[in-house]
Order: sequence, then C-alpha cells, then structure tokens
Amino acid sequence: MQQFLWHRRAVLGAMTALGARPLTALAEPFTAQADPFALGVASGDPSRDGFVLWTRLVGPGAQPLLAGAIPVRYEVAEDDGFRHIVRTGEVRADPQAAHSVHLELAGLRPGRAYHYRFHALGATSPVGRTATVPDRADRLRLALTSCQHWELGWFGAYRDMLAGDPDLIVQVGDYIYETSYPDQPKVRDFGAPEPRDLDGYRARYALYRTDPDLQEAHRRVPWLVTWDDHEVLNDYAALANREGLPPEIFAARRAAAYQAYFEHMPIRPSLWRSMASPRLYRGVDWGELASLSMLDTRQFRSNPPCAAPSVARNVRLDHCAERLAPDRTMLGQAQEAWLAQRLSQERRPWTLLAQGVFFAPLALDGGGDAVYSDQWDGYVAGRSRLLDQLARPNVRNPLILSGDVHSFWLNDLHRADGTPPVATEIVTSALAAQSPPAGRFGEVRANNPHIRFHDLNHSGYVRIEIEPTRLVAQFRALNLKSARAKPKILQQVEQDIR
Repeated sequence: MQQFLWHRRAVLGAMTALGARPLTALAEPFTAQADPFALGVASGDPSRDGFVLWTRLVGPGAQPLLAGAIPVRYEVAEDDGFRHIVRTGEVRADPQAAHSVHLELAGLRPGRAYHYRFHALGATSPVGRTATVPDRADRLRLALTSCQHWELGWFGAYRDMLAGDPDLIVQVGDYIYETSYPDQPKVRDFGAPEPRDLDGYRARYALYRTDPDLQEAHRRVPWLVTWDDHEVLNDYAALANREGLPPEIFAARRAAAYQAYFEHMPIRPSLWRSMASPRLYRGVDWGELASLSMLDTRQFRSNPPCAAPSVARNVRLDHCAERLAPDRTMLGQAQEAWLAQRLSQERRPWTLLAQGVFFAPLALDGGGDAVYSDQWDGYVAGRSRLLDQLARPNVRNPLILSGDVHSFWLNDLHRADGTPPVATEIVTSALAAQSPPAGRFGEVRANNPHIRFHDLNHSGYVRIEIEPTRLVAQFRALNLKSARAKPKILQQVEQDIR
C-alpha cells in the first residue's frame, strides 16, 4: 500500500501543475530568443460544447525554457480570420509542467468548427482548427493510427490522413518509442539515449512534435488518444517491467513518463486531477450516431501470466493455465465497471471501443494452446466479461479498434466457438515502424478461422466512415521509407447495420 500511495502522490503532485488557471505573478521577466510555439498547437477530447486546446512553450532548438511562469493569451473564434471571437483570456505556462498549457473549454455551440491561437513572449502561434461534437450527425469520419517510431519511418501518412478530412484522429498508443533498434535501417536519429527520467521523456516528445506532418495533423484535427507500452517501456504491465525492476523503482520511471505524456497531449486535465490515479479511459459520444469509449490497457492490468515476479515481456505461452484464471483483468475493476455502465446505457446504432492491444484470440498452433502473453490472450477472463457486455441486446453494432502489432487485421469476435460473432475488431498497422518478422504468428488462417483479413507486410493506418446504417473501413498502406509516399488501399470493408 505504501508503494501505491507513493506512486499516486508522485503522479498527482505533478498533475497539479497542469491545466489552465488564472494568471499569477511571474517568477521572473523573460523574453523569447526563438519561436516559443515551435512544437505547434493541438486540440482533443471534444464534447458537444467544448474541447481541450494545447500548446507548449519552448526555447531555441525546442529545448526547455529556463524561465518561471509565463503568461499565455488565447483566442477562440468562429472563423480563421478571428473576426468573430467567442472566447479570449489569459492563462499561465508553468515550468513544473514544462511550460505546457491545457485549456479546457465548455459552453460553446455543438457541431461547430472553431479556430484558435495563443500569444506569448511577443509571438503568436499557428492557427489551429478544431470542432465540437454535433447533437445530431449522419456521418463520422475517423482515422485510426498507432505505433510511430521516429527513426524507422517518415510520418507522411498524416498527409493522406488529412486528405480524407477526418472528424477525429484516434491514436491507440505507441505515440513515441523509447527504444532505438540498431539492427533496423533508420531514416533519422533520436540523437539521445533511451529516456528514463522526466527530462528524457520530455525531450523525446518535443522531438516528435517537431515533425511537420505530425504537427499539421494536430493543428487541423482534434485527437482522442491513449497510451500503450512504448510511452514508458516496451511490454510493461502495471508496475511489472521487462527489466524486472522492483515496483517502487519502476514506479518513478512510469510516473515521469506519464507526466511527460500528459504534458504533450490534448487531454482534459479535469480527468487527471480528480481521480485516484492518472485516468485515460473516457468517452466521446458523436450525436445519436456512435459512442466511442477510449480504454487504458496498460495501467491497471493483472500481472503477466506465467511470468516471474515484477517481469513483463511479450513471450509465447504454451499451455499456460494461469492466463485462464477467472480473476484476471486487462482493464482493472474500476474501468470494467465504468465501461459496463456505459454499455448498459447504449442507445446509438454504433458502439466503438478504442484500445491498445490485439483483442481477438490469436492461436499460434493448431490446438489454440500457444499464444502471446501481452495481448488479451493473456487475460482471457477479462476478454470474456467484455464480450458478454458487448452481447447486450441494446449494443447493436460493436466495433473494437486496436493497434500494437505493426500489421493490419480484421477479426470476428465470438463468445464461444460455433456461435455468431458479437463484434468486429479492426487492427491498424504501424504508422511508421518495422513489420513483424516472418512466421511470428504462425499459420494465421489455418489456426484462426475467425480472422477475415490480415496483412503483415505494410505500414499505414485505417480510414473509417460511419453512417446511420453503414460503416466503411479502408486499410491504407504507405511506404514509410519515403517522405512523399502515396497510399495503397489493401482492403475495403463494408458493414451494414444489424
């Protein structure tokens, strides 16, 4: 208990520095020597009457500012010329939060586009575009993305993504990578060692935010995000980790990584400050068309099955009985209860769950006894409980959106063998990362008849368009080694309402 409380205080203490607050006296006068908005602007977590606006002030070379609190003025308008300004005010960027700003707005008109900008240190930010959620909608366009390794690929897929005019970009984890892979060919370099503390993680996010394609995607479209493992350390599960560090040691690294994640993402600070632990699970309901629940599959999961204490690595399990234990959970009790409550009240024709890791069973052998530990196959009871919730009569067309495995998949989800599917899973490939090695998943189709499509050789993202009676998903592949790659449609899936 002491370890948990220490970790909770470490994270929540850092969170108090985040978010918009009234301006107070500055620690010292300061004048920028370069563009303080070099990391751009972003918006996210839209609702029917608001959204979150983000920016972070930086010094030359996107380095941290050596300054106290800095006043930041903001403007929100109905037009990009800012002739019809609907909100203006002043907040502060604190050094405790790396001079990031999270402005949580409410009371705006539903279903409207808005433009915003910040002013600080004599400079003006780029003009961002965002939108509130409509009360009534006959269409929702999503871009589903995951896994972007700075060194292993260009982020040009965002140009194709923006060409599709999405209403929302859904990022399901591995926004950054902490690890360099020396055996893989690089298109650019991290220029720094693996991050292990707050300064290291902040620098990694700042590097990512200098990418012009990623920056433009944040500027033009609201995002809904969650983390997977590389935002902290590959394959970690709760406080178990691949280095086998004791929980009280790994907790400090995880707290630093979580703080840096929040400092660089357009996430509502009210969620973080009001909860017993950092919270990412939340919902966005798109009028009467679709509900979208964003899940956290890392922070609250049970210890990895058939593993040494404090150790978490994605390994092949053969006949591991522990993974079948009835108390195993991927989401934790509180998140499971929250999701069950949302699903019990579902009334919309489409129900979307977005989360980090492969959900469907993925047998590596003919008997189904060999699986990978890091996926929902290591948490079978938790998966069964969720499928039971998705089988409710009021949940008519459930769709699970996943990432992590650097490949494209389309899976039917069954409660038991021989029964009709209760949901569909769409798995996006990596936006920019290496493909899986040959043979990693065995004889996929022979061992897994519920898998309708898979592609292990291409990177890209998934474009999804939802209408009241129809959903269309395109698996769009791009050459991540080319800065100007053109898309290739690998598969188009159409699903009518049940």
